Amino acid sequence: MTEIKKEKEYSVLTPNFDVRSKNGIIKAYTNEIYSLTIRLFIQSWRRPSLLITGIVQPLLWLLLFSALFQNAPIELFTSTTRYSDFISSGIIVFTAFTSALNAGLPLIFDREFGFFNRILSSHLYSRYSIILSSSINILFSSFIQVASIIFISWLLGNKIPSINNGLLTILVLFLLSNSVTSLSLTLAFILPGHIEMLACILIINLPLLFSSTALAPLVFMPSWLQILASVNPLSYAIEMIRYAYLHESYHYSSVVINTLWGSINTGGIIAILSLVNILSFVLSYKLISSKFED
Repeated sequence: MTEIKKEKEYSVLTPNFDVRSKNGIIKAYTNEIYSLTIRLFIQSWRRPSLLITGIVQPLLWLLLFSALFQNAPIELFTSTTRYSDFISSGIIVFTAFTSALNAGLPLIFDREFGFFNRILSSHLYSRYSIILSSSINILFSSFIQVASIIFISWLLGNKIPSINNGLLTILVLFLLSNSVTSLSLTLAFILPGHIEMLACILIINLPLLFSSTALAPLVFMPSWLQILASVNPLSYAIEMIRYAYLHESYHYSSVVINTLWGSINTGGIIAILSLVNILSFVLSYKLISSKFED
């Protein structure tokens, strides 16, 4: 009976397909990503505080800043007369950005409690599945949070993008969220503990928000802040979504933002966000290769 029990336990740990074949490699990689993603989903379900906070905090910002600057002459610089329509796109990007910035917290808690060592010592075909599963989990969480903010914003009477513009909004949020997730996971691998991680999130979060065009257009800012906003990737994501919100249609040659370096159109913004996405992924890829791959 003991030998049968051991054989059964071993069969659970050993793949029931040949990982040396191409189909076996794909199946092993897919199973790893699926299992790690489900694990993160269960963690989010049991500890929904981050998900709920990611909805409540941007909602408070939307309500408070809309009321505070409702009489601002925003119509001089944008295609709307309501400040709430102007700030909605900034709050949406801020929601996705904050959610992605917290992506490294589950990983760093796993490190501190010893679960991460168990994952690394398990039968993983590739440890890059850790990054992909975290990205999928954050994209799902961001989708819930952003959808909630858009719905509440619509209930408050603010505009929502059309279907075509909505697809553009999803693409921009995907590129931004994936980039920040890779950055957050990189910090989770480098920093010694969650205290340092939370400190980095606090240092990164609000300064990047206030140095972007989330709350005010570039022309409202002093020259030094315009320089910071012009190199801030959040500004390009915000302006792209704002353009999608305030216009019925778009074209790749449509000018979206006029920075200190010149005018940037839709295609240019997508190229910039794609480049940032690639660079952040390569950074996390190199870190995994140097530290955790044999």
